Amino acid sequence: MNTSVHATEDAVVAVLVQLIVIILFARAAGSAARAVRQPRAVGEIVAGLLLGPSFFAHFWPALSHAVFNPSVSPAMQILSQIGLILLMFQIGSEFEFGHLRDAKNKRAVLFIAVASIAVPLLTGLCLGWYTAPILASGKDALTYSLFVAVAFSITAVPTLGRILREYSLSRTKTGVIAITAAAANDVVGWVLLAAVAAYASAQFSLEGSGLQVMEIAALLVGLGFCGRPIVDWLVRRFPVKDGDTSNTLVAIVLPLIFLAGIATQKLGIFTIFGGFLLGLLFHRHIAFVEAWRRQIGQFVLVFFLPIFFTYTGLRTNVLGLDSFSEWAWCLGIVGAATTAKILPVYLAARLAGLDPEQSRMLGVLMNTRALMELIVLNVGFSLGFIPQDVFTMLVIMAVATTIMTGPLLQLLLRKAGHKLEMLVEA
Repeated sequence: MNTSVHATEDAVVAVLVQLIVIILFARAAGSAARAVRQPRAVGEIVAGLLLGPSFFAHFWPALSHAVFNPSVSPAMQILSQIGLILLMFQIGSEFEFGHLRDAKNKRAVLFIAVASIAVPLLTGLCLGWYTAPILASGKDALTYSLFVAVAFSITAVPTLGRILREYSLSRTKTGVIAITAAAANDVVGWVLLAAVAAYASAQFSLEGSGLQVMEIAALLVGLGFCGRPIVDWLVRRFPVKDGDTSNTLVAIVLPLIFLAGIATQKLGIFTIFGGFLLGLLFHRHIAFVEAWRRQIGQFVLVFFLPIFFTYTGLRTNVLGLDSFSEWAWCLGIVGAATTAKILPVYLAARLAGLDPEQSRMLGVLMNTRALMELIVLNVGFSLGFIPQDVFTMLVIMAVATTIMTGPLLQLLLRKAGHKLEMLVEA
């Protein structure tokens, strides 16, 4: 066996070892989460934290280094991103637009999207500016504050979509309003992130940001006028038979998903939204959506998603906060971020005409940040504008706001008289 082949085999083995540990550990943690009526995604997030420097790597560093060989880290990150793109396609395809025909629901989406971005953004900016001399001494205060502001404004569409699916809320009025507002929230959030990153790198221009917005609008128009007829023709040409979709259609749809991801990445709003936008074009074809969920969706949930949730947690060290003052600031950040999402979303929903029950649920759902926020944090951290301790605090905030979603949602559903029955995955 020559040297290059041997190196390739070693890399394959390293990846396989990580996959074995991640899939089994994430599945066990997800099942434990379900046992306490938390979404499986929460267990997978916690699994990532436990496998990282917060626990496993702290107590058994040599074994951790052997299992999670850093040489194959890029391959694992790519796998996790592919999983996110496929999940977003599935979330988009399960989108129920019927509820949005109602003018009140459209108004609710607009009001909630604006409130869920503007108030957290302003809160994060003020908090960042106030804490800059205390927590980020030596960093550029404005750039640091802008990164904190964007981190506060994010709502995690993939995790929110998965929570909605696990609670059988994907096709309800509340679920559709939440995922629509969250999608708008994240698109704006990614544009803001691109602008802040450009500013931090001294490459920002008002003309460039305006051009980006126009390019995004052009993509949406193009998908609506050209993409929809193509999708309709494909589904007619390769119909679902006996509950299964054609392998040829799957072989066509997968490249289309990836092409859409490439398109949105080129526009600066990340590949996962390409998957979501393409999925929207398939939502009217119920038989295809159900077949895709059964044939492809289950594999995505079992294989790809645990890699994303678990592997991201490997980069977070909760034990890095080792003083009372640091934990006090951490709790303050969690409290401020939670209040800045739930309260304005509730008020916006009520202003749009929704009842108190729906408004409270929307406030709780829009507070879900999860590890999508780590994209923002990692950009700021890699550019040197977010200190290590603040990075950890913001990661804890992202995890805490996600963990609290399940219990709060269950409480609200019970109060509303809903039968609480979470969707069971195969």
